[in-house]
Amino acid sequence: MDGAAAGLILLLALIGLAVIIVVKSVALIPQAEAAVIERLGRYSRTVSGQLTLLVPFIDRVRARVDLRERVVSFPPQPVITEDNLTLNIDTVVYFQVTNPQAAVYAISNYIVGVEQLATTTLRNVVGGMTLEQTLTSRDQINGQLRGVLDEATGKWGLRVARVELRSIDPPPSIQESMEKQMKADREKRAMILTAEGVREASIKQAEGQKQSQILAAEGSKQAAILAAEAERQSNILRAQGERAAQYLKAQGEAKAIEKTFKAIKAARPTPELLAYQYLQTLPEMARGEANKVWVVPSDFGTALQGMTKLLGAPGDDGVYRYTPSPADPADTAPDNDADVADWFQTQTDPALAQAVARAEAEARTPSPVLGGPAPQAVTGPPPNFPPPPGYPQQRRD
Repeated sequence: MDGAAAGLILLLALIGLAVIIVVKSVALIPQAEAAVIERLGRYSRTVSGQLTLLVPFIDRVRARVDLRERVVSFPPQPVITEDNLTLNIDTVVYFQVTNPQAAVYAISNYIVGVEQLATTTLRNVVGGMTLEQTLTSRDQINGQLRGVLDEATGKWGLRVARVELRSIDPPPSIQESMEKQMKADREKRAMILTAEGVREASIKQAEGQKQSQILAAEGSKQAAILAAEAERQSNILRAQGERAAQYLKAQGEAKAIEKTFKAIKAARPTPELLAYQYLQTLPEMARGEANKVWVVPSDFGTALQGMTKLLGAPGDDGVYRYTPSPADPADTAPDNDADVADWFQTQTDPALAQAVARAEAEARTPSPVLGGPAPQAVTGPPPNFPPPPGYPQQRRD
């Protein structure tokens, strides 16, 4: 029984040893992971994503390295700027192991090495900047950190993909000052915008008043010009009417005198009739208010007799009678009024009516304030209204 038990124990020990040898000789390395294998304490090979056979008690897996890109966030680090302000800056580094052998044998802990290298590089970069430059130059700082870290960690078998500054925290007093400054800047911009708005509104109002005054002046000017032209045309027409009236009156008086004279010549009055008419006219001559004393000359009869002898001829009975002169053809010819025919025309002058219509159209033109075109300023002389017919033309040099 003792021998059987000893043989069973030996068999179990051999089986256990065989299992251990099998376990030690097989290694399964998953994808995106690399294993550094040593043989008798020296580097042998690097395997990844496969089933690997090892020599038991001779080969061993020194380390397993993750080949995926890793994201490591480092705690905030105090950094002094050029203007002697302390900032707390925390960084995030994106890196990947490209050479597992170098990552295992070139450095003991590459994560700590990346952290310390990022901290020192960050202090060097930010130390040459002011607070304002640091807050506004994140991309520049990220680029410089990435370049330095990628160059320094290349020999460690690492590739730094990106470096980001997650937060930049100034001291509380600086934050409070910055908030006050930002508030003051916002109030300043608000006041500037308000002042600009008031200025623009004042300018617009001034422009509107200017345009209104210009339009009012233009309207007054046009009205004055039209009133002056209307007054001139009215005076011209009134003068023409008075001239025509005087002409008609003179013509009527001439016709009356001519008719009277013709009637007298046709009647062939005697000296007695002339004397009788003269005596009837004397009271009319003395009826004036200024005539206080009226003297009849003593030789009145002699004067009448001399006038009768001058104008008449003795008849068969010895009495002097008026003898008319031979009829003059010019006296019996009809009057030629062709030269003054246009004085009595009452129809409206077409040119004058057109000028009035044009002025009314300009007066109805909407102003620019209501969206219409502005009336054109009158820069030349007043409109040249043609004179009415029969009025002498004025010469313009």
